[in-house]
Parts: sequence; structure tokens; C-alpha cells
Amino acid sequence: MTASALTHPLPPTHSATAARDQLQIALAIADESTLKSLLIRCTPPIAQPHRLGSVSSQVGVPVDSRQAIDGILSFEDITCVLASSPEEISRQVAANIDPKKLDREYAKLTRCESELHTLGNNLTLAQAIARLSHAGFPPKQVDEIINLPNEAWHKSWWYALDEVGHFTVPFLRLMRPLRYPDGTFTLQYRDHFAQDKPPSFSTQGQKVLVEIKTPAQTFRRTIERINLFRHQMGIQKALIIGDRLMELEARGFISQGISVYTTQQPVAIHAEADCTACANFDCPMYRRPDSPVVMCRSFCLDATAE
Repeated sequence: MTASALTHPLPPTHSATAARDQLQIALAIADESTLKSLLIRCTPPIAQPHRLGSVSSQVGVPVDSRQAIDGILSFEDITCVLASSPEEISRQVAANIDPKKLDREYAKLTRCESELHTLGNNLTLAQAIARLSHAGFPPKQVDEIINLPNEAWHKSWWYALDEVGHFTVPFLRLMRPLRYPDGTFTLQYRDHFAQDKPPSFSTQGQKVLVEIKTPAQTFRRTIERINLFRHQMGIQKALIIGDRLMELEARGFISQGISVYTTQQPVAIHAEADCTACANFDCPMYRRPDSPVVMCRSFCLDATAE
């Protein structure tokens, strides 16, 4: 991992401007694992590890002639994943059903059909292979799809998210390539599912505003900047990076839907625990309405909870 001010304590600086510059440089040169750590280890977490794809960053993004955003993180939110094999789905279905009713169960899993979607138009062979690989197909399946005869469909089973954010809901995806005389491809697909249509092919792009807070910057000024940038950029997710934050200050940011990340010490939110509104998804009591916990030192308020 690239060493950066995001993962190591900052040395003393002579001004707030120097501290902001140092953090912006760290963001600009940070490797992907460091950027992922920002999104996963902030409070409350912006992304879950099993749903986080590639991450990139921009710094000093201008909004107008006078102001610029300290940084913008762009990441892929994974919405569905390819099953390892059809046999895996068979075992899952057969585990809880009478063998005589397997056909009926498969019919229930695929009773709804989506419209025809396009994964890519007029792609070169290299682009088509790259697009399929990035979507999650292994090399063998990529080769099978690319070499399908005209009007033939490739079938694959995928998992979508359940109500608690785990990949457990199976659906069937049909994929075909259309070949053109100039050697290019158009990739089309259609999904068959039980109830809820997958929201995207495999990932959805997300953006996060990054505000680097210095000790000299007041709470009010920080909120004003973030809300201005939210309005002008149309990005609602926001992350504050700072040296240290007082608990009351952290609570104020979190209550406004802003996650916080400190470079020198973690933010501890001590409060009465409500497991249904906690963002600590590693906890066994996460989202459990029957949780017996009343007070918890690891409670992490989820600003997105209803």
C-alpha cells in the first residue's frame, strides 16, 4: 500500500493551508486500497467491503471561479455478482425444496422478464472482451459469449442483493453478441427474475464529496461549503477528513448525512444503542430489531436509516 497521510499520523504543520495541501496530495497519490479504506472505515461507513468495486479520486475540482472541492471519490457500488456455476444454484434450490418440485421452483425464480438492455454498442473485439471481463465473466465464459452463433443466447446465473444487502437472490441472465460486417460487436442482455429487477448490469457509479477540515475551520463554515457543493454538483454523499473531531462535532456532521474520517484517532460515538439504526455492519446485532443491546461503545449512527 502507498504510504500516505490518510493512513499515518500527520506531522506538525505551520498552517491550516499546509495541512489541507498535504491531505490533498495524499488523496491524489493514494492507491486504490487506501481510497477504499476511506469509504469503509469512515463513520458511518459509506460503502460495505463486499459491495465496493474500483475507486478513484480527483482533487481540487473547481466549482466556479472562486471555489473548488477538496476532492471527489468515485467508486463502483456492486449490485449483483455472477454465481460460480449452475450447480451452485441447483444445490441452493434443492436444499429447501422437494425434488419433485424443482422445475416449479426454477419457474418461480424466472417468472418475470426484463426489457432488452445493451451492455455496449459497436465495440471492437478487444473492447467487447474488456467489457465482459469487467462485468464479472471469467475468461472461459467471455470466450463462449464472443463466439456464440447469431441469435444464440448465453445463460448464466447471478446473485442480487437481499433486504439486508447480501448477495443471495438468484436470477437468470441471457447474453448475446450481435456482429457487424466491420468487425464490431453490440452486446445485449435480458434478465429473468422472481420479483425485483436488478438495478444495473453489475455495478452503479457513485460519487462522494470530500471536505478536508482544518482546526481553524468552523463547523458552520464546513457545513456551508458541503451543502453548497452538494447543490452545485448534484452529489449528496459527503465525507469529512480531519485531524481530530470532538464527539459533539462528529454527531453534528453525521446528523446532516456526512461521514467523518480522522487521520489520528477514531471517532467514538457513545450513545444509547439502536441496532436498527446502526452502521456497524460487522456486528452480529446489525439491523436486528430483537437485539437486547441497550448501550454500546461500538454504536455507529447510520444517518441514512429511516
